[in-house]
Amino acid sequence: MLYQINTRALLNEIARDCGRSVTLDDIPDAILDRWWSMGFEWIWLLSVWQTGDAARQVSRSHHDWQRDFERTLPDLREDDIQGSGFAITNYHVQRHMGGDESLARLRDRMHSRGLKLMLDFVPNHMAPDHVWIEAHPEWFITGTEELLRQEPQNYFRHPSGQVFAFGRDPYFSGWPDTIQLDYSSPALLQAMAGELQRIASQCDGVRCDMAMLIQPDVFQRTWGRPALPFWGQTIEQIKNDHPTFCFLAEVYWDREWELQQLGFDYCYDKRLYDRLLHENARSVHMHLVADLDYQNRLARFLENHDEPRIASVLEKSKHFAAAIVCYLTPGLQFFHEGQFDGRRTKISPHLVRRPAEEQNHEIASFYERLRKLLKHPMRTDGKWLLLDAKPAWDGNTSHESLICFRWKSPENRQLVVAVNYSDKPSQGRLRINIDSSCVSEVVWHEWMTNTPLRHHRGELFNPGMLLDLAPWEYRVLLETDG
Repeated sequence: MLYQINTRALLNEIARDCGRSVTLDDIPDAILDRWWSMGFEWIWLLSVWQTGDAARQVSRSHHDWQRDFERTLPDLREDDIQGSGFAITNYHVQRHMGGDESLARLRDRMHSRGLKLMLDFVPNHMAPDHVWIEAHPEWFITGTEELLRQEPQNYFRHPSGQVFAFGRDPYFSGWPDTIQLDYSSPALLQAMAGELQRIASQCDGVRCDMAMLIQPDVFQRTWGRPALPFWGQTIEQIKNDHPTFCFLAEVYWDREWELQQLGFDYCYDKRLYDRLLHENARSVHMHLVADLDYQNRLARFLENHDEPRIASVLEKSKHFAAAIVCYLTPGLQFFHEGQFDGRRTKISPHLVRRPAEEQNHEIASFYERLRKLLKHPMRTDGKWLLLDAKPAWDGNTSHESLICFRWKSPENRQLVVAVNYSDKPSQGRLRINIDSSCVSEVVWHEWMTNTPLRHHRGELFNPGMLLDLAPWEYRVLLETDG
């Protein structure tokens, strides 16, 4: 389980409560204890690296961004806007956070609790005032006067007078607070590998921003020049020195398998996220047919700093159904700070303050039950299998809206999950084989509602457990001793 923390917003709130400026040393032990008690192994601290004045001034003057900031914070102040944490001037911890030494002490405190530290690595671009721009301008993509005239959304004139490219995704305009690195330069690759080597000595893993953008074919398509491969060799070098170091890729466009083969331990499962939000049960079911070697290395999520708050886009019953499917399937279970409270306001990575929001007690209670299940040995040690629901009776096709699977423990106990992923009632039969031949009645504990259910053993296999579920209703059935 991975928990993403908005570090700057957290420190801002601690400083407000303390009445003074604070560093990473001031994150209370009680917060670390709470993260551990919630079942997390990984804590991703967003935006700890140094940022600079150039990107900050872009953030404060960009008209569209400003309107977004004001929607988030109606009482917006200029010092709330400190620039994107992805416009990095160097990979050292921000001085006002206490620097690298403060991070090292925090990491030691985390390790003492069994928590691992994940930080950002942004391979595609740097901030416009990164020291390399003066020392090694050849490590960046440059442009011409004609390109600057034709594509002002993608190129800019640096104070040095030279035209450079903004960092960008090939499908969108450039990010105007960044400058694009040139992966056709062998020297740049060596320098970035060196940065990553140093980062690997400061944390236990990295989340690699837009990792597919520097793949040679994507880079060629975006910039019209051949790039050198970076990930495979670099990941291998890092893991030689740090064998347990973890690489998480933010990756889209169905390139997850490709990056897994290059050494990434986990890749974002944005495809499942999109299917859960915008498609139907059959689409989700087909996604879960994939090989388990692949699924076990996907990071399953319902929100993060890039996506809207899930409580703001899905009504509660669908939100809960999506969470049951998302987090009870294999892979890295990826949660976002505030998700458990039902927060509805998305916070830009340019901001260091967030509005106060009341906790939604129903959402908080749901996630508390779900987190406890995620720590259960049935979930941590069991084997997962996707199941197919059958028609409850001839002519009834509503079973196609049911998503079903099970976990089986080494002792052959089962956790069976069935979700009606639709806005209409659905019925179906689910065949379940109980291994023990001496059991005539199977007793289940419905985990999320804390209620018992009983089924005759023979019925479970033929004709199968009858499921009659209301829209978005689910069953999470843990086999018990009765």
